[in-house]
Amino acid sequence: MTQTAATPMSLSEAAALADRIRTAIGQVIEGKPEQIRMAVIALLSKGHLLIEDVPGVGKTVLAKALGRAIDGDVSRIQFTPDLLPSDVTGVSVFNQATREFEFKPGGIFANVVLGDEINRASPKTQSALLEAMAEGQLSADGRTYRLSEPFMVVATQNPIEMEGTYPLPEAQRDRFMARIEMGYPAHDSEVAMLNAAATGDRLGSIYPVANVAQVRHAIHAIEQVYVAPVITDYIVRLVAATRANPELRLGASPRACVHLMRAARVSAALSHRDYVVPEDVSDLAVPVLAHRVLLTVDAQVARRDNESIIATIAASTPRPHRS
Repeated sequence: MTQTAATPMSLSEAAALADRIRTAIGQVIEGKPEQIRMAVIALLSKGHLLIEDVPGVGKTVLAKALGRAIDGDVSRIQFTPDLLPSDVTGVSVFNQATREFEFKPGGIFANVVLGDEINRASPKTQSALLEAMAEGQLSADGRTYRLSEPFMVVATQNPIEMEGTYPLPEAQRDRFMARIEMGYPAHDSEVAMLNAAATGDRLGSIYPVANVAQVRHAIHAIEQVYVAPVITDYIVRLVAATRANPELRLGASPRACVHLMRAARVSAALSHRDYVVPEDVSDLAVPVLAHRVLLTVDAQVARRDNESIIATIAASTPRPHRS
């Protein structure tokens, strides 16, 4: 059913829209349903997504497919060492005809912003994203510009090749709602990918299944998903446990609580529920929290990793009992 821009959307319609987006992306991303699900969760919870993996596993394709599926403006920013902050945010140029300065928007002004190889740009350039990602606005030349909604940054980086890269600062990583890895495809999925590649551009097969107005309505509908006080308490206890863990020298921030609750709401909606259950929270703990924490030196020496520690914390934190 087509949803007009002026008509509010029910939760069931929002869930159906999310299913259509996932199906559309699945046409070009073979065998990665969980990664697609996390991308949709980030979109519908007004979050941003960090994809860390080796080259050639579909990071860029996932971001572009998401933008095509919602018929939104997609902007790609190729992060390089010589990229300037103004290349991201925009710059004021002097108009000879009007004798005034005019602001020329940068790549950040889009619905889906693909920041490719984000860790190749300097920290100064990376910081140009901070205000936009946290507040959905941009300040330049004494003026504030609101970004279009939905607004989502999908950043990619290669965790293997470290030469000529700048690690993302904690403030930057904390603004990403979730971090995922694509991983290598299964044998059958890789065969299907080769067959599809032989016919031409895979992204050309994706047609919009929603528009940005519908996505906005879906976001508002999902914000009405009920989060019981015991679930809120569980989220806070889970995040607080990362701050008390002896293997972590930096735990998750209060922003992580907000992101985890928003993501849990979308997870509930994707399961066609109008309320959040503890499993919605615990299942999202690793992708939402793991990239925000820092290991102690002893944990690094013991070859521990963020994901396993967060999984252990999620498993050991008491869940509220269903009545």
